[in-house]
Amino acid sequence: MHLTRLALTDFRSYAAADVSLERGATTLTGSNGQGKTNLVEAAYYAATFGSHRVAADAPLVRHGADRAIIRAAVSGADRDSLIEIEVNPGRANRVRLNRVPLPRPREALGVLRCVLFAPEDLAVVKGDPDQRRRYLDDLLVATRPRYAGVRSDYERVVRQRSALLKSARARGGGVPRGLEVWDDQLVATGAELTAGRLGLVAAIRPHVAVAYSAVSGTASDSALRYRPSFRGNEEPDPEPGKIAAALREELESRQRAELERGVCLVGPHRDELELSIGELPARGYASHGESWSMALALRLAAFEVLRSDGEDPVLILDDVFAELDAGRRGRLAGLVAGAEQVLVTAAVGDDVPPELSGRRLTVAGGVIADD
Repeated sequence: MHLTRLALTDFRSYAAADVSLERGATTLTGSNGQGKTNLVEAAYYAATFGSHRVAADAPLVRHGADRAIIRAAVSGADRDSLIEIEVNPGRANRVRLNRVPLPRPREALGVLRCVLFAPEDLAVVKGDPDQRRRYLDDLLVATRPRYAGVRSDYERVVRQRSALLKSARARGGGVPRGLEVWDDQLVATGAELTAGRLGLVAAIRPHVAVAYSAVSGTASDSALRYRPSFRGNEEPDPEPGKIAAALREELESRQRAELERGVCLVGPHRDELELSIGELPARGYASHGESWSMALALRLAAFEVLRSDGEDPVLILDDVFAELDAGRRGRLAGLVAGAEQVLVTAAVGDDVPPELSGRRLTVAGGVIADD
């Protein structure tokens, strides 16, 4: 699939923007602060209903405006589609697909699929476990959009259950009324989410190993291991029934600790995706170059998993080449040059390897023009 048009109204720095796009590589060049990343952020938002830069929607709306609008025209193997998103901070966003309003925005998930590389990706390797959980969950939703509902349901259960535990602690302890009901829901939604993550880890593991060697230019081994919050932290059997049984057993054994602390200590929100290079964990031990190679390998693995459905996702390389040495630049460009559509942002055009030579657009003062 590929984007054929991206139009923005009051999104970030753009009062209005409208750009036609083509297959192959397109590079957006311009000085920092001119709006290059804002464009690809809008494309990514049209695919995921989320930003890779901020957690809330308010910063996406141009100063002085009360909403932003993203229109993305997508050409797929079977049909062409138009996604229209009205971003309303503090209120429900509205989404239309082919001019038809959708009662639930997530019904449009999967119409456009993107894999985005950005400097923020280093946090997936070097940051806290929540960054790696988000990587898994975002990819899980991209591969199977129904998991957007599973993820949302689980997060709601954790919030409600945590609030109940906190209020019980404030009252002096004791098992609060209704805890068993929330335990049941945590087990049900948590087992489903964990099973999905485990299946995804199994799918990306070989791709990460191949991509890491290709990007780094070394024969170093890389590995992934999913470490749950139960059963001795060993990677569990992916069968949902067995996961549910293990979750319930762990909830029972840690109930006293949860009541004493007033927090939810069991479930996939406490799990970890462990990344290692050679015999050492990547977090805390990997060099800057190794961390970049691992971050890129994770995104390349996501690309391979998504394209296994028969269509390439749109690849976005947001200000990545400035962060890489010449060797990694060339190897990465060689790996992605064959994708159906690659969108690249760069402050300096010469940073982009010749393997990705294609259409060049300049972005300056909110104006987008062919170079």
